[in-house]
Amino acid sequence: MTNLKNKIIFISGANSGIGKACAEQFAKKGAKLILCSRNIDKLIKVAEKINEKYDTEILTYQLDISDRDKVSIVIDELPKKWQKIYALVNNAGGALGFDKFQDGNIDDWDEMIDSNVKGLLYLSRSIVPLMIKNKNGHVINIGSIAGVAAYPKGAVYCGVKAASKAISDGLRMDTVDTPIRVTNIQPGLVETNFSIVRFHGDKKTAKNVYKGLKALTADDIADIVLYSAQVPSHVQITEVTVTPTAQASGTVVHRK
Repeated sequence: MTNLKNKIIFISGANSGIGKACAEQFAKKGAKLILCSRNIDKLIKVAEKINEKYDTEILTYQLDISDRDKVSIVIDELPKKWQKIYALVNNAGGALGFDKFQDGNIDDWDEMIDSNVKGLLYLSRSIVPLMIKNKNGHVINIGSIAGVAAYPKGAVYCGVKAASKAISDGLRMDTVDTPIRVTNIQPGLVETNFSIVRFHGDKKTAKNVYKGLKALTADDIADIVLYSAQVPSHVQITEVTVTPTAQASGTVVHRK
C-alpha cells in the first residue's frame, strides 16, 4: 500500500460530513492537508482539532469552488511545496430540494449545478495539470448512487451526479497516458447533514430519510476514499458504489 505520510491532500467541503471525515482519515496517516470550504470559521475549528490530534500541516481556504476566478487564484498562489498535490478529493456539493421537476426551484438547480459540476470542473482543471507536471496524482470524486439511476423528485440532483460519473470517466481516458488515477465514489444513504441541507433545514423530514435502517456514516465513505488512495500505483479503482445493507438501489430500501 502507498505510504501517505507527508503526501499533500486537497479536500473541498471539508468543514463537515464526508469531507471532514476524509480530512481526519488522511491526517491519521500523516498526510498534509489543504482544506477549503465556504464556511471558513467552521473549517478553521475542524483544522485546529485535526492538528491537535495528529500534528500535521494544514492550509485552510475560504473558497466557493463555483467561483472560477477564485479557484484559479487559490491554486496559482499555493506555496511551491504545496503544489505537489497527491490527491484531490472533490467532495463539496450536495442536493437542494425534493420536488417534481415541473415544480422545482430553479435557484436550487443553479446551486446544485454550480457546486456539484462547475466546482468539480474548476478544481480539477486547476489541479490536474500540476499532477501531470509532478508525474503523480489521484482525483477522487464523491458522486452518488443518484448518478447511477434517476429517481422521482430528484431529476436535477441525479443529473449532476451522473455528470460526476461521466466527467470521471472522461478524465480517466484523457489522462490514460499519464500516472494520474481517477476514482468516482457513489454512496447510497449516508447520514450526515446532507438531508438537512436538502430539505432547507427541516430536521424532522431529514431524519425520516434514515428512519428504520442503519445508514452509512461519513467515516464509512472516508474509509473507501482512503483505501482508494493507498492502493499501489499500478492499481486504479475506477468506481465504487456503496450502500447500506438495507439499500439495494437508489429507490429500493428496506425499513424496519
